[in-house]
Order: sequence, then C-alpha cells, then structure tokens
Amino acid sequence: MLDTMRNARALGPRGRERRLRPAMQAAFDLPAMTRIAVGPPWTGLPEGERQALVSAFSDWVVATYANRFDGYAGESFTTEGESALKTGDRMVRTQLVRPNDTPVQLNYLLRGGESRWRVVDIYLSGTISELASRRAEFTALLRDGGAERLVAELRRRTGTLLGG
Repeated sequence: MLDTMRNARALGPRGRERRLRPAMQAAFDLPAMTRIAVGPPWTGLPEGERQALVSAFSDWVVATYANRFDGYAGESFTTEGESALKTGDRMVRTQLVRPNDTPVQLNYLLRGGESRWRVVDIYLSGTISELASRRAEFTALLRDGGAERLVAELRRRTGTLLGG
C-alpha cells in the first residue's frame, strides 16, 4: 500500500485502483463485509441481487482506498497488538503514523481460521465501525429503491471516486 501511496500521482485514481484491488481482495472478505453493511435485509434478497451488491460494494471499497491513497508524505503503518475475541474473531490494532499530524488508530476485525484470516470490518479511532456507519445509510437506500437503488448509488460513488 505504501508503494501505491508513493506513486499515487503517476498512477492516478484508476491506476491506484488496479494496484490495490488484488491486495484488497486477498486481505478483505468483501462478500462478508457486504452482508454486514446491508444487515438484516440481506436474507430477503434474491441471489442475483446479492451478487450485484457484492460486486458494487467491492468496487466501491477498492475505489475508496484508491481515492484516499493519493500521495505520500512519510506515512507508515504500525501494528500495536492483536487479541482474540470471544466470537473466535481477532482484533488487530494498528496506527497510521503521519509525520506532521496525530496518528490515526485503525483496528481491523478479522475472521477466518488458521489458514486464512481476512478483514471483515474496520474501526476508525479504535471504536467506530465502518460497516455499522454504512448500515443505516444502506438501509435507507434499500427501503427507497431496493437493491437496484443501492447498487446504482455504489456505482455512482465509485465513478466519482475514480474520476469518471
């Protein structure tokens, strides 16, 4: 990720997106993240709508990171610790260290097993669930126009983030 940040300007948003996508697909359980972000309505959706949501959500998450990684000013990531949770999940505490600003606490909730642990949620400032923050917003979009409305909105946001 730091290499992408260092080359951010030369790569542009779409180049950063292409670079980040394989690493993010390996590290993040994007289908599980989609289910968590959609919440209870997920169980009532037909398989085709679920797949469309996973695709649109995945593209949007990668585009969000590509948009955020728009330059490099000496930032580094540090791992502060890891703990097992009663659910069997693991919480990894990290910091994005910024040379001229306060560090940003980013905690990653991982789910999986011995062979493959993957991120299923991110906690900004250590406590604010990214997916819980999205759920209320997504619930309103689903209520107003179903899965098609949420897919269209995620696609619109992805296009905006990638500059087109």
